[in-house]
Parts: sequence; structure tokens; C-alpha cells
Amino acid sequence: MLVALSALVLTLLIPVGQASATPYCGIVWGSLERSNPTHGTSPLTNIRSGRHDCFDRMVLDIAGPATGYLATYVDQVHMDASGAPVPLRGSAFLQVVVHAPAYDTNGNSTYTPANFNELTNVTGYDTFRQIAWAGSFEGQTTIGLGVRARLPFRVFTLDGPNNGSRVVVDVAHRW
Repeated sequence: MLVALSALVLTLLIPVGQASATPYCGIVWGSLERSNPTHGTSPLTNIRSGRHDCFDRMVLDIAGPATGYLATYVDQVHMDASGAPVPLRGSAFLQVVVHAPAYDTNGNSTYTPANFNELTNVTGYDTFRQIAWAGSFEGQTTIGLGVRARLPFRVFTLDGPNNGSRVVVDVAHRW
């Protein structure tokens, strides 16, 4: 009886170690800078977003082969050329630069959003708070992505549709 009582007391007093933590939805991305140095001349034609079970997604459509990118958390997103701050909702900010202009070889815009401060409607998203324009200058386009917190993200490119390609940015809902 004394042994059973001792075992019960020890069980209650000594915290049981947590089982090894598994990544949220299998996500192991992290929050450090992502980049691909490839440059291209094919222009940006559209920006769209979507909600998924484990992450929110932003897609940048390119009218040609996949281009490079740079995505990193920053204290403040700045406009291309002028350096003016881009106001964003959220507690953390991703600056996403695609190595693709938003204009053609004649200088005509290839992407003209209805609202430069709200490139897509992210109302009700788990992680995204705002997607805003930060300019297109010298063959690259910058987007400000306001998110709920500094969360893991990934960036990759996909071919298609047709002869185009996409730069995809996924930000996890949580760690």
C-alpha cells in the first residue's frame, strides 16, 4: 500500500515531459530570409491570394518564365525608388520583391490594381492582414505583406499556366 501511495504521489508531483512537439501541419519553414537571384524581363500581371487550412497564400503571376525573388521580415516596408514608408496593418511585415517589372518594354503598366493599398481582399484570413503595393522600379516589383505575427513562411516558383509562371508566398497560421 505504501509503495502504491508513493507511486501516486510521485506521479502527481513530477511533471510528465511533453511528447516531442510535432510541427504545426508539418510546417518546418522558419522565418528567415528567402531568396532566388534569378532575374527576368517577363512582367508581373496579377496578384491574388487564398486561404488554406494551415497557411495563407499570395500568388504573383508572371507573363513568362519564373523569376527570382527576395522575401524577408522587415521593421518597415519601403516604396521602391522613393524609400517612403508603406503603411501596413499587422504586427509583422514581409517585404516581397520579385525580379519582374510591372510594366512592359514600352513602359506600359502590366499590372494596375484597383487599390494600391489593398491588392487583394484578405478580410477574414487567419494570418494576412494586408497586401499593399510598394512599387515597380528598375525591373523589380515590391509588395508589402502585413501579417498577424512573425510566422514561418516559404517562397517558391511554379510554371504555368500556359507560358507563364508564379511566385508563391505561403505564411503559416502559427508555429
